[in-house]
Order: sequence, then structure tokens, then C-alpha cells
Amino acid sequence: MYELKTKETDHSVLEFIENVESVKKREDAYVLLDIFTETTGLVAKMWGPSIIGFGSYHYKYDSGHEGVAPLVGYSPRKAKISLYFATGDVKREELLKDFGKHTTGKGCVYINKVADIDVNVLKELISQSVAFLQEKYPQ
Repeated sequence: MYELKTKETDHSVLEFIENVESVKKREDAYVLLDIFTETTGLVAKMWGPSIIGFGSYHYKYDSGHEGVAPLVGYSPRKAKISLYFATGDVKREELLKDFGKHTTGKGCVYINKVADIDVNVLKELISQSVAFLQEKYPQ
């Protein structure tokens, strides 16, 4: 049976951030912590070894695969900062047009630094993602 690798843990978010090697990425991780906490009103939790997540939702796909994931989150990785928002939400694509310098992957939005993006659009992305997932996967 498949087991999810990314689960909520009791590891310290602040300790994780303090161990980020790059000083600039560490500073941005603290800025993002404040933005995500303020915008969601939720407590940050570690998900797996490197994702800082906020809230959670239980999903179940048509294939039968199901699990629990954070509503939103981020990870200050070595190459770029990964931002985790809901996929499949058309409003996300609209908001990203005014977001600033970023790239996208399958489920992530990647930025080099917070200074490259519009923080107000980030807050909208966070709020929209939480609302979309809570509507799609009501608890």
C-alpha cells in the first residue's frame, strides 16, 4: 500500500528555518512565515522534513487515492523557494499573471526571493487557495 511521504510532523518550524543555510533564504522564510500565518490565521506546522504547511484537508481522487495535505505552504529549498497552492483553480492562473518573477511546476510556484514578487498578490493566492480547497474538500 502506498504511504504518503509528506505528513504533518511535530518538528519545530523555527528550528527548521534556523537551519536553512542561505542567510537570504532564511530571512525570506521568516517573512513568508509571517505572511502565511497572518493571511491564513493558522499555525505553521512541518510537513515532512522540509515543507512548512498551514491547515490541512483530506482529499480523495476518483482513482481512489486519498490523503491529507496542507492547505497552503512553502519550502525554502536550496535552488528556489517553493510555494504550494491549490492546483486546478482557474483564479490561481489569473493571480499569477500579476505575481512577479516566478516559474511554475506541476503543483508548485517557484520564486528566487520575496523581493521578486508582489506580496499583496501572494496574500490573495494564499486566501484563494484556502477557500478553493475548503470548498472542494469540505471537512
